[in-house]
Amino acid sequence: MIIDFHTHVFPPRIEENRQRYIRSDACFAELYSSPKARLATADELIHSMDRDGVDVSVILSGGWATQELCVEINDYILESIARYPKRLIGFCGTSLQSMEVAVSEIERCVRGGIRGVGELRLESKLPRDPEPEVLKPVADIIREHGLVLLVHASEPVGHLYPGKGGATPDILYSLITCFPEIKLVCAHWGGGLPFYALMPEVKAAMNNVYFDTAASPFLYIPQVYRQVVELVGTEKVLFGSDFPLLAQKRLLREIESAELPPGAKEMVLSGNACRLLGITAE
Repeated sequence: MIIDFHTHVFPPRIEENRQRYIRSDACFAELYSSPKARLATADELIHSMDRDGVDVSVILSGGWATQELCVEINDYILESIARYPKRLIGFCGTSLQSMEVAVSEIERCVRGGIRGVGELRLESKLPRDPEPEVLKPVADIIREHGLVLLVHASEPVGHLYPGKGGATPDILYSLITCFPEIKLVCAHWGGGLPFYALMPEVKAAMNNVYFDTAASPFLYIPQVYRQVVELVGTEKVLFGSDFPLLAQKRLLREIESAELPPGAKEMVLSGNACRLLGITAE
């Protein structure tokens, strides 16, 4: 069984009216102003899954600048998981400008079958001197419903790219230590956070923290798989492609060629996701 923990889908009308959404949402504009930036529907994702041998995908929304776009994409995610209940698992998105609005939207999506929240972008709410307590209402509702929180992560060094953002390991660490009971997935290898696991207090704090491999070929050389597994454990790594940014088969090939310990590939490809989401391989 193969589970892709990090994919994105959009309703067809967004692709058809891309320029309107670029004008109305700053976050969407940053990511998708280029005509080369692909958008994909749920049907296109299913086609990719069938082609590349992926059994289940987690479909993510985002921390869009406007709550209107968050709601529109959440509605499509709810529709998609209802159409493909055995193939797709939905996470909802929300703006963090109003905690009251964010909590209300998460509760609405939970009633529709959402299993998590993400891909949230924390830097708009947590500046360089973070005070993660402001996120307590959202953290409380995530904990109450047993949801998984997936957050965008950024490297503090290296090349720039559209959507890199500023959710660096220090911001993620402040969130982790403030809400240690939340099941947290840090996208894109956590912006390098696993390498700080060499500090004993950091490793101890990451009891409920996982890292996905989304967009890995654009960020790290393949050696990153072996290094992160050695630092934080095989049970902390989740296969994520960031489809449609990258084809699912590209990440699968990279994982297949990584020199991982026996049994590690199966855990990365599905075992860890099954445990985190509380689902069975069947």
